[in-house]
Amino acid sequence: MREWTGKRYWLVGASEGLGLALAQMLSRAGAEVILSARSEDRLTAAVSTLAGKGSAVACDVSDRASVQAAADQIGPVDGVVYLAGVYWPTKAQAWKADEVEAMCDVNFTGCARVIGAVLPGMVARGAGHVVITGSLSGFRGLPGSIGYTASKAGVMSLAECLYADLRDSGVDVQVANPGFIRTRLTDKNDFSMPFLMEPDQAAREMFEHMNSDAFKKSFPLMFSWLFRVSQFLPDWAYYRLFAPRK
Repeated sequence: MREWTGKRYWLVGASEGLGLALAQMLSRAGAEVILSARSEDRLTAAVSTLAGKGSAVACDVSDRASVQAAADQIGPVDGVVYLAGVYWPTKAQAWKADEVEAMCDVNFTGCARVIGAVLPGMVARGAGHVVITGSLSGFRGLPGSIGYTASKAGVMSLAECLYADLRDSGVDVQVANPGFIRTRLTDKNDFSMPFLMEPDQAAREMFEHMNSDAFKKSFPLMFSWLFRVSQFLPDWAYYRLFAPRK
C-alpha cells in the first residue's frame, strides 16, 4: 500500500470524468492534489469537490510553454498522472487532419511534454511516481480509430520505455489501460461498448493499481483478455475478425 498522506500529485486532464474521480479518491486518501486542464471554470468546480487540500492550474498540453509554466508554478511533486485526451471516431476514408493531429498531439505528445517537465526533478531526487493512462485500444490497430488508437499505443510504449530505464531508480512508473468509460468522449460512439464503466469504477481500478507494485494493469479484466490475445493472432486472422472487409 502506497503512503498518500502529505504527498503532492499533479493530475493532468482531471476537470471531469475519470480524472476527477481519481483526484477525489487521492484527496480522500490524504494526498494534496493539483488539477490541470484547459478550462479554468471546470477546474475551479472540480477543486471544490475535493475532500482535502487541492488547487487548480490551467494548462494546455498542446503548448510546451504552457506545460512548463504550469510545472514551474506547481513546483516539485511526488507524483504525476497523465489523463488528458481527446477523441473523435475517424476512419481512414474520412480523414480529418485537424482532429487526427489533435489526438496525436494531446494524447501522446502532450504526455511527453508533461513527463518531460517533471521527470528530471524526480530523477535528481531519486524519488517519484509517474502514472500514464493508455487504453485497451492501444494493443493493436482497430477500424475507425485513426489517431486515437495510434496515440494510445504511443503512450503505452512510452510508459514501457520509462519503466525499462527507471526500474530500481526510486522513480516508479505505471501504466493503466482502461476499456470503455462513460464520458463526453465515448458519447460520440454510435456502436455498442461492451463492459462500459462509470468514471468511479474506472478510477477505483486505477487507484488500486497505483497502490500496487505492478507496472501495468488492463481492465476490465475479461474484456482486456480479448485485446491481449489479439496480439498473438496472425495478421490474416486478426483483420478478418476485427476489421472485416465490407
